[in-house]
Amino acid sequence: MAHDTLIPAHREPPLLPLPFPLPLTRADLLGFPSPAQDYEGRTLDLNERLVKRSASTFFMMVTGDSMEALGIQEGDLLVVDSSIDPRPGHILVATVEGELVVKRYELLGNRPYLTSGNPRYRPIPAADLECQAWGVVRAVIHDYPV
Repeated sequence: MAHDTLIPAHREPPLLPLPFPLPLTRADLLGFPSPAQDYEGRTLDLNERLVKRSASTFFMMVTGDSMEALGIQEGDLLVVDSSIDPRPGHILVATVEGELVVKRYELLGNRPYLTSGNPRYRPIPAADLECQAWGVVRAVIHDYPV
């Protein structure tokens, strides 16, 4: 799976607070404070939620279909942290023979492989090729057509 664009994370993103979602409540309870009062004035900061280490985080747009079965589709935005040591099961952004890919890191028979979520693509034997991990995917942002 190749990419088109790498977007570096901003070290101190601008504060653009979103209102914290209020839970649905019944209005006919008399004598009790509304549970929604606990959420008044709170905001939801996606940078705080998704970016744990801003200095080592970058964003990447996905192209291709090799990770669809794992919930990563073409056009999705990945939040990638380059400070995390890759472990089996992690989804990585890596270079393989100079090509940037998004794959799952797995051990098959005690050998490292980069695998896709699409059976049309064979596992890539990482030990036999020039591979370098760029980072571990922390989050996937998927837009729905509206």
